Amino acid sequence: MSETPNAPNRFHEDKASFTVRGSDAPDIDAGVAAIRNVLATLPVRPGVYRMQDARGEVLYVGKARALKNRVANYTQVTRLTRRLQRMVSQTRSMTIVTTNNEAEALLLEAQLIKRYRPPYNVLLRDDKSFPFILLRADHDFPRIQKHRGARRAKGNYYGPFASAGSVTQTLNALQKLFLLRSCTDGFFKTRDRPCLLYQIKRCSAPCVGRIDQDAYAELIADAKDFLGGKSTRVQAKLGVQMQAAAERQDFELAAVLRDRLKALTFIQGSQAINADGVGDADIFAMAAREGTIGIQAFFIRGGQNWGHRSFFPAHTNDVPEDEVMSAFLMQFYEEVPPPRNVFVDRDLAEGEVLAEAMAERAGFKVALSVPQRGVRRRLLDQAKRNAEEALERRNAESTTQARLLREVADLFELEGPPNRIEVYDNSHIQGTNALGAMVVAGPEGFRKGQYRKFNIKQAQTNDDFAMMKEVLTRRFARAQEENPDREIDRDGNGWPDLVLIDGGKGQLSAAKAVLEDLGIEDVCMVGVAKGPHHGRDGREVFHLMDGRELTLPVNSPVLFYLQRLRDEVHRFVIGAHRDKRSKAIGASPLDDVPGIGPARKKALLMHFGTARAVRNASLEDLQKAPGVSRAMAQGVYDFFHAR
Repeated sequence: MSETPNAPNRFHEDKASFTVRGSDAPDIDAGVAAIRNVLATLPVRPGVYRMQDARGEVLYVGKARALKNRVANYTQVTRLTRRLQRMVSQTRSMTIVTTNNEAEALLLEAQLIKRYRPPYNVLLRDDKSFPFILLRADHDFPRIQKHRGARRAKGNYYGPFASAGSVTQTLNALQKLFLLRSCTDGFFKTRDRPCLLYQIKRCSAPCVGRIDQDAYAELIADAKDFLGGKSTRVQAKLGVQMQAAAERQDFELAAVLRDRLKALTFIQGSQAINADGVGDADIFAMAAREGTIGIQAFFIRGGQNWGHRSFFPAHTNDVPEDEVMSAFLMQFYEEVPPPRNVFVDRDLAEGEVLAEAMAERAGFKVALSVPQRGVRRRLLDQAKRNAEEALERRNAESTTQARLLREVADLFELEGPPNRIEVYDNSHIQGTNALGAMVVAGPEGFRKGQYRKFNIKQAQTNDDFAMMKEVLTRRFARAQEENPDREIDRDGNGWPDLVLIDGGKGQLSAAKAVLEDLGIEDVCMVGVAKGPHHGRDGREVFHLMDGRELTLPVNSPVLFYLQRLRDEVHRFVIGAHRDKRSKAIGASPLDDVPGIGPARKKALLMHFGTARAVRNASLEDLQKAPGVSRAMAQGVYDFFHAR
């Protein structure tokens, strides 16, 4: 479902033309006036409404069975919670989308919340997509692989899994059990002898004909049965085959089947959750404490436990718990295909509409229920315990993190606990493939979605100070241009309260010079350098902008925290540098020639032998290369002989 002008019979959108002019400061009378102006033309039918501020930013997305009745509630200010009163005071316009029924409105609401991430909606605060197992169907010998993102490839998808570790564990089991290939099609085509996976009995080596297509198809069918929850059938089949091989005195094959049977038995016994008879189901339980809400999810497919994950929705203050659960479920299943059963720990006022919307998205009936007895109830109780424990851990971590940030503020004499800490480092080998990096941390931990890499463009020599100057100049010059008022957006982007530089006095001097050149005077920068024993004793030295040097006791929690920040930027920049170096190894001068694609590049290299020979070739020699036209040869010659 999408909000497009090509679906006029499904959604009908009207932009409210009334907008309050003048100041965008909160004004509840102006907000009520804007809502009443829209209310006069609203129909009594299902739909979605968006409330927007004076700049057109979306404040809230809501859905209603009857738009006119629902929106009218916002004009009765005294009956609204403080949160909704603040929202109304900022509202200056509305956008209305009508739908055919309430289930469609619910689906559209989830789409729009995901798109706009409004500050007054309950938000599923999770930036990681769920991993799946993909059993491809576009090859004679299908490949099994881990998959994230859009499901465009042809094949069978199994999931979601709670984490990449759960997928890896299941993939390893599938390789041991069914000997399915995991290599790419390109690798598969070029093999002339089995790879290491065949030697360690994790692949049947179809690439070199060690198994025919029919036998491999049988392995694929067994894998589908296993992933579909029919592991007992697979176990019985392996037992019969092992017995038959032993009776034929084919003891080598019998030993292989025995090992596969042991692997299957081990997997069945290692399930941390007994979900026999449950089939395909997702289980959700909620815990609330100290103003924070946590939701625990268990993923059961085919009676097998595919992991669990904790979620902590944002913007839940003054929102009823059942409303939080409903909003969470709809946003969750915007990304993930729902199973046939969804179990929750409470009755939801919108349960029927939620089930209808999920069924429309899935293409089959989805049952949303609260289990009362049996295995399903035991699983729900286990999810509830996990939710409470996860929430307790999170609150304890938040308390510890808040205390650490207060101590960081005291240590570096900040006005208050830093909301945004940026850490910088660069990596290179004798000036080659130079790269700078920035990691970001805040009260909630590392903000990995805001990490940034900087390809060093100007400082190409082995000069760490020049590289750091370039990185910081680009960062803060852009910040001055795009955000001169130093506002913080809804994702936490903004100016830093504290900047940590990996390095000593020299690096910090280069960083200070950048701020002076840009006229920035109120950003705190600190250099983090290894101590007199080169960091072996953990005594880092912190260089302040006024020339002072600080050290902390080796058992100081603040020292451990700052070291963790420094280590994270090390990890990020070194990994990025390795990736850049790996790409550079396979690069060719021909990659930069306009109009030369992979096929022509291969033809030129096959004809001349090396890229250097192509660069030194005459125009006449280039024209003799197979598949290279006169115009193309001229283009290649001109590129390498431009001077």
